[in-house]
Amino acid sequence: MNPRAAEWISTVFFIGKLPLAPGTWASIIATICWFLLFKDVNPIVLPAIAFFLFLIGVFASDAVVQDTKEHDPSRIVIDEWVGQWLALSMMPVTVTTGVIGLIAFRIFDILKPGPVRWMERLPGGWGIMADDVAAGIMAFFVLLFSYRYIL
Repeated sequence: MNPRAAEWISTVFFIGKLPLAPGTWASIIATICWFLLFKDVNPIVLPAIAFFLFLIGVFASDAVVQDTKEHDPSRIVIDEWVGQWLALSMMPVTVTTGVIGLIAFRIFDILKPGPVRWMERLPGGWGIMADDVAAGIMAFFVLLFSYRYIL
């Protein structure tokens, strides 16, 4: 993959180059995009797009890592984007869902409990992307529990 294209994709249009916590910025912007774009869309579309972005993210992230020899550069945020969208998949598009999903995803992504840490050990772009997929799935279940028993 062309190094410039890989950088553009992996940083999600250079969101990953924002100062201070680029992963959090990417998650916030992904949540805002979800809120604006997916209100009247078939619920299966978001996980399908997230899966497609996951595959692209694996290759783009791997290209950046191979080009720069960095392990997991913080500017790579396509993984946060995918994880955040997985957390919000098939959920009602509301501000409450967005806030709970954002907070849950960031907690799992930062603390990296069990499966998140294990996925991070995968090589190259697979590890960069897979840990956020695990965090997104865990956050999805927090949302599911919230809607079932709290909200």
